[in-house]
Amino acid sequence: MVDTIKSFFTESSSSSSGGIGTKAAPKPKGKQKILLVLYEGGEAAKRQPKILGAKENALGIKDWLESQGHEVFITSDKDGENSAAEKYLPEANIVISQPFWPFYLTPERFAKAKNLKLAVTAGVGSDHTDITAAHEHGITVCEVTGSNVVSVAEHVVMMILSLVRNYHFAYQSILDGKWNIAECAERAWDLENKKVGTLGVGRIGYRVLQRLKPFGCKLYYYDKQQLPAEREREVGATHIDTVEDLFKTCDIVTINVPLHAETEELVGSDLIRLMRPGSYIVNTARGKIMKRDDVVKELKSGHLAGYAGDVWYPQPAPPDHPWRHMPHHGMTPHYSGTTLDAQARYAAGVKEILDNYFNGREQHKEYLILNQGELISPAYTVGKKKK
Repeated sequence: MVDTIKSFFTESSSSSSGGIGTKAAPKPKGKQKILLVLYEGGEAAKRQPKILGAKENALGIKDWLESQGHEVFITSDKDGENSAAEKYLPEANIVISQPFWPFYLTPERFAKAKNLKLAVTAGVGSDHTDITAAHEHGITVCEVTGSNVVSVAEHVVMMILSLVRNYHFAYQSILDGKWNIAECAERAWDLENKKVGTLGVGRIGYRVLQRLKPFGCKLYYYDKQQLPAEREREVGATHIDTVEDLFKTCDIVTINVPLHAETEELVGSDLIRLMRPGSYIVNTARGKIMKRDDVVKELKSGHLAGYAGDVWYPQPAPPDHPWRHMPHHGMTPHYSGTTLDAQARYAAGVKEILDNYFNGREQHKEYLILNQGELISPAYTVGKKKK
């Protein structure tokens, strides 16, 4: 299984350094207290044991951990000072959480977590962990890099097609007993020859370009690091020099960058208004990369023809979140990176990370965000949001 996980780094990265990481964290002394914060799977998790990310199935590692004498506390109750996760946190040596059911490790929580040494994301995207606070407390922060790339890239393409072809409206019309072809067709277009750009061309962004190439799109990307020429030729994509020029150029923009100080609330009306009227945005990265109310405003004005996203802030989104009720959206509840295939990958990755930690072995560099407080991943920054 370890070899399977490590194959992500050679197959899916456009700029992966690979290899084993920096100096291993010291082998922990004694048995560990481990807090797993996982979503409630309910009847679905009982019917389908491959839903490993659910509380009921606990990443498939509960028995393995307890067989080694470790104490395992599993909960879905994560919000507020009286939550079960909050109460257990001061005892925990290790916290495992998920992007789609995040236990937000804030500076205040780090201050309470006197015994915490390792924070693990079961999946990809560790913005629910305050990286600056983790740095200050000398915490090792890991995630299962590469585990979701195929799943999310496929979801992006699905969302682009569903928006451009006006699928959501057409499907709802059938549920409503209608048969009005003109109403469905008035907002439906071909994807061929549309200008599609990705903001970020890492593992997911690059795979999105690979999957869009057969549709005959005109493909563009913005990233701080330009791809090697041969990789640009492979997908037929053109590098754009600035974020602003990407939005000016494209009919459709897909967001594929991590959330950190430089990307928080990066995309609002100022960028959206650079796109032609009737454009589309797809965001499977993080909800806080968007200015929430600007998205609603631009959809209501018609400048955006559609917005599809799999990510929200906060998560889970409350019933009154405006993105639930805005026009021409294609929102989903952050499940793009947690297909049954992806769950098997990130569960195996979490076990690998823990096994390395328990035995004082180095982590694979691609798993490391912080190593004992030292920033390792180039996708994250230490510091507060720029004003």
